[in-house]
Amino acid sequence: MAWNLLFTSDIGLFSLIGLAFIIGMAIWFARFYNRKMLEDEERVRKLR
Repeated sequence: MAWNLLFTSDIGLFSLIGLAFIIGMAIWFARFYNRKMLEDEERVRKLR
């Protein structure tokens, strides 16, 4: 019953879309900030 409601109702679909969006943002921010930290470390190494 719960799975049927999740995949067929408007509220369930909006919940799935919201969860997917939030998880996608978390992955994107983690990769973005990791890349920026590595770039900053490389810049500091070049200055020394």
